[in-house]
Amino acid sequence: MHTISKMNGQLNGWRLDDNDHFSNAIDTPMKPGAFLMSDDDKIARIREHFTAIMDTLGLDLNDDSLKDTPNRVAKMFVKEIFSGLNPENKPAITLFDNVYQYNQILVEKNISFSSTCEHHFVPILGKAHVAYISSGKVIGLSKLNRIVQYYARRPQVQERMTNQIGEDLKEILQTKHVAVILHADHMCVHTRGVEDHGSSTITSFYSGKFINEGTRTELHRLLGMD
Repeated sequence: MHTISKMNGQLNGWRLDDNDHFSNAIDTPMKPGAFLMSDDDKIARIREHFTAIMDTLGLDLNDDSLKDTPNRVAKMFVKEIFSGLNPENKPAITLFDNVYQYNQILVEKNISFSSTCEHHFVPILGKAHVAYISSGKVIGLSKLNRIVQYYARRPQVQERMTNQIGEDLKEILQTKHVAVILHADHMCVHTRGVEDHGSSTITSFYSGKFINEGTRTELHRLLGMD
């Protein structure tokens, strides 16, 4: 199990080997003009390219089971599993005053997510635990899930995704006190290369009060990780 942590903007605890891929950029790499093309045009182009891939592999595209696969894949890429690339799909967030004056840790645990490894385009499947301490504002619990899903639905590296969720929640919630822990299985490890079915990857982001060991210990206790 690999453990990667980020505390107060500094990356710590990296354990890398020759097969690991390091990325320290928090923004998903996008080319200029990435959103000038309409979704329909993107679907048409991807359909054409995926048809060529299937043909190159020797598959019979006249077969009833395969003939619509290029279109299904193209729509899935644009409308579903990579929909988080488009900032227009970012969930709308409404802030509320913390009228209950709750000033302890709030945790949304076991948020299921599926993402895609940007190195091999195979699934990353995992759970996210998100916590924050209010500095005066709160959001609906489901919005924490939606923020996780937004950043998951794009080609990803787990450590980048962890940082993206953490930094965005700090801005959204107007608080420094945010923690994010992702625990995921990478199909690029399970189904190719070393084909290790038993390993998983944990990444973490801690800021504000969560940098304090006592606060982190309390969070881990709430998550059953102590």
